[in-house]
Formats: sequence, C-alpha cells, structure tokens
Amino acid sequence: MANVVSLDEFTGEWYPGYKPEFMEGPYIMDGTRPFSKSDEGQFWFLDFHWSRGLTPLATYTWGQDGYCWGTQHAAENLPLPPGRGITSRFAGPHLYGSAIDETDPREIGARANRLGTNLPAFLQNYQSIWAAGRDELEATWDHFKALDLTQAPTSDFPELLRQTRYYHKRSMEIHFGVMYPLLVNFLGFYGACAEMGIDTNQIGKFLQGEDTKIMETDRELYKLAIKAKQAGLASVFEKNDGSSLRSALSAEGGSASQWLTDFDDFLEVYGDRQEATCDVGVPSWKEDNQIPLDMIRSFVLKEDEHDFEAAARNAMSEREEAIEAARSGLTKEEQEVFDSGLKSNQEANFPWWQDDHNYYIDLKVMIPLRRVCQELSSRVGGDHKDDLLYLFWPELIDVANGKPYTGELKSLVSDRRQYFDHWSARRSEMPKVLGTIPEAVEDPVLIEIFGLNPASVRAVQNPNAHEETTITGLAAAKGQATGVARVLQSSDDMHRLEPGSILVCESTSPSWTPAFGKIAGAVCDGGGMLSHAAIVGREYGVPTVTACGIATFAIKDGDTVQVDGSTGTVTVLKRAADAASDETVGAGRA
Repeated sequence: MANVVSLDEFTGEWYPGYKPEFMEGPYIMDGTRPFSKSDEGQFWFLDFHWSRGLTPLATYTWGQDGYCWGTQHAAENLPLPPGRGITSRFAGPHLYGSAIDETDPREIGARANRLGTNLPAFLQNYQSIWAAGRDELEATWDHFKALDLTQAPTSDFPELLRQTRYYHKRSMEIHFGVMYPLLVNFLGFYGACAEMGIDTNQIGKFLQGEDTKIMETDRELYKLAIKAKQAGLASVFEKNDGSSLRSALSAEGGSASQWLTDFDDFLEVYGDRQEATCDVGVPSWKEDNQIPLDMIRSFVLKEDEHDFEAAARNAMSEREEAIEAARSGLTKEEQEVFDSGLKSNQEANFPWWQDDHNYYIDLKVMIPLRRVCQELSSRVGGDHKDDLLYLFWPELIDVANGKPYTGELKSLVSDRRQYFDHWSARRSEMPKVLGTIPEAVEDPVLIEIFGLNPASVRAVQNPNAHEETTITGLAAAKGQATGVARVLQSSDDMHRLEPGSILVCESTSPSWTPAFGKIAGAVCDGGGMLSHAAIVGREYGVPTVTACGIATFAIKDGDTVQVDGSTGTVTVLKRAADAASDETVGAGRA
C-alpha cells in the first residue's frame, strides 16, 4: 500500500485575494498553482532553493517561467525519454516540485531515438552552444544595466516589465537547454562506471578541479579581507557586523575610506548577485551590502587563512589519483570505454557548468525585473520599494497600465506581507515530501541534483527523526571533521558560522560558497552528487555529506557533531542541551 502524506493542511486559502487566473501562463505539460486535494496522488518534494519562500510575483515568474516552462521546454526539445520536466505547487509561499513521468513505452522509445540523434550533436558543439547562450544573456543584461529607470516615462513600464520577465524566461530556456544534455551525458558515464565496478562515489572527483566565476568571486572577497587586515581595520570588523560595518568604516576614515573604495570597485564587478536562485524578492549585493560585508568579516576574523591555491591543487591531485585508481582495476577494453566517457564529460563538464552558470543566470536574471518594480512602486504610492513584489503578474501589469494602487491593492499587499512572514517562519516544520511517496525515484534531476534517493526518501518518513543521533547520506566530499553545528535556514544566517563550524542546512547554492572557506564540514538534507554542496565541498576540501533527508530535524543548533564525508555518516557526539546542563551543574558545584 502506498504511503501518502496528506495535503489537507496546505489546500486552504492561499495568498489573500488570490484568483486562479493569476497563475495562468505558458507551460507544456503542467502549470503551477497552490496545492489542491487532487495533487495527493503525485510525489512532491520541498525545493531547497527558496528556504524563505516566494512572494506572489516570484511564485509566478519562477513557478511558471522557471519550473513549468524552462524544464518542460528542455525535456521536450532534447528530449528526456522517461521524463517531461518538472511541475510545481505551493504550500504557503513554499515551493514543492514533482517530476512529470512519461510512462507510454512507445513514446519512451520514440523519445530515446530522438535523444540518440540530438545528444551527440549537442556534445560536439557544447562549447559554442553555451558560449552563444551566455553571450546572449550578457548582452541583454548589459542593456538593462545601462537603463536609467528614473528617466523612463511611466507609459514605458508595461513594456519594461514584459521585457525583463522575458529575459528571465529566455534564460531558463538556455539554462535547462544546456543542463539536461550535460546531465544525460554524465549519467551515461555514471552508468558505465557502475557496470565496470567503479565506486560511483568517486565519479564526481573525476571532473573536479576546474575554476568557476563563483570561486573567482570568493577569492576576491578574501583579497578584500586581507586588505582590511593589512590596513589595520580588524578591530572595526570585530566590533561590527555586516549591518553596521559600512557606516563604521565611513566614520573611521583614513585607510578605511580607501578600503570602502576597493569594496565598491568589487561590487561593480561582482555585486549584481542575489542570495537566492532567480528570486525577484531578494536584493542584490549592490542594493544591500550586508551579506558580502558579513562574508568578508568572517574571513577577517578567521585565524587560519584559507589557501585557495592549495585547495585547487589538492582538488586536481585528488582528481588524477581517483582517475588512475579507477583505470587500474579495468581491463584494456574497459579502459577504452572509461577513457571515452571521461573525455566526453571533461569537455562537457556538468559539475563545472553547474557552478559557473550561476554567475550568468541564477544569481542575477531577476534583478532587472526587481528594479523596474521598485521604480514603479515609488511612482504609484507604494509604502515600500518592494510593495509590488507582493502582486501577482496580472495585477502588476494592471498597475503599470494605470490601475490605482492605493486602496484595495495596497491593503492586499499588507495582508500578503503578513501571510508571507507567517509561512516563512514555518519553514523548519514544513514536510520534506508530500503526496504519494514512490518506492523509487527515477528522475535523474531529482536524484543527482536534489538527492532524492531511496535512503533519503525513507529517512524523511521516519517519525522519530528528531531523536536520531546517527544519520546517513551521500558521501559527497571525503574526510572527517568534528565541530559545533550551526543549523541555518538560509544564507542570510551565514554570519552565524564561525571558523570550524559544521554547517547544517537544507542544501546550499552559490550564495553559500564563501562559507566553505571557513567551515570544518557540511551536512545537508538534500543534494546529490551534482549538487552545489557536493561540488564545492570537493573543490574546497571540506568533508561533506548530502542527501541526509533529516539533518535539519535531527541535528540541533549547538550540537557537537562528527562528519565523515568518506562514508556518508554524521554522528551527534553531544547534544547542545546536555552541554548546557553540564555547564550549569559545574557552575553550581563551583
């Protein structure tokens, strides 16, 4: 009998004032919307990319244009034989995804034949295909960046909104149009390695050691930290967090003023970056300096400097050792198969692209739409620059076309803010899965990106998850580490990480990368071999275990834990509550 996790709690009223027509938009197989009881027959997973939740505008632009257009468009064009992309539903502002399976054997066969023609052509031209897509998006970005919205006539705003939304939609076509064939190619190599008896936990290592724009950004942040130390500013960083650092440095004057000039130069190159994937509701580093300043502060306060060059050398050395060890156990014929698959995957390197593309797509494509909404808010009487992000797309277009914002819409925005805040605070208690739980997950994206393997799916159904002291997951990056756990709900909380902390979270995205320069280990609920945490853990030499399912439930903030990234085991050595009790008893005896 199938195990069903009820949707009843999440099928009531959605955002105040919501109407079904607000979510109508283009899709191929299925569109996005809030949950209904009829969705209970499908398997739904909580997507870790948006741990804050999504505002009404973000639910539409990502849910519809990202998930339901981007993935389905790519899955049909390649195509993926057994899968037709991903669809989405919402419980409060929290997004749940579900793979759309193709079950007709005849159709699966026909799609496999098309894949056999299309995939080799893609792989032969991968470099030029990705370069063309990236350059197209960069040219569009440069266009929007150069616009002075304060000088644009209000009559231009309906078209500006459509253009900025199309920029995001087009980026999703390019994103998934490259991602899916790269993933299929990787999985072909993965399958061949498994058949030849190669430890599949080693396969990610074969492709590591490649530099990315995200890692480049981290190095530049670290250079700023070194400059701060050399300028004698460590005490300023020690006394202030990211929210007050800028004003404190401005008041300091002298070398601090020069440092701020260098910081602003950094932002000009790297500051068009948000702390969430394609989320119009999140500010960029330029708009809000707190997060990059907190990252730099953590590096300033770190006693032992992170050696990026040594980490890169170690990653390359580990790669070559892993490849040689794998080849040594193969016959001559098997070595030929291995070498061919490895060469194809090194030339079309999915782990490298998975991290690098974020700089060009995921972390900035929503910024133009956000800026247009903010400027429009100032013209129509919004109380806050982000007010219009709490409108659904049709409502936003109506306002741009002259519908009064004050009155009913303004009142709705206030109610929707309260709704968002209420549900955002409930993130830690949201079920990891909903609907009908399958015996096995087949979709490769769900397995390799989201880490939804049989063990993790079983784990989240454990009613005693909060009491577990030993949890298992995917051995994503080798090594052992012991430290104090910091359980974080989003990258907004990264300032709570101390050197030597064990990061525990749902999963990571590029916004978390700088943390790997100071943490001792990482543990994630989700994430497969090709997830961000697995990739960066390997590159930075940080013991990492992903796809645990219940890490954020079982591990409490302040627990002392041991992470074994070689075996995929995480052990709670001492509960924070027990440590506090010991301290209390000791103080009483004293």
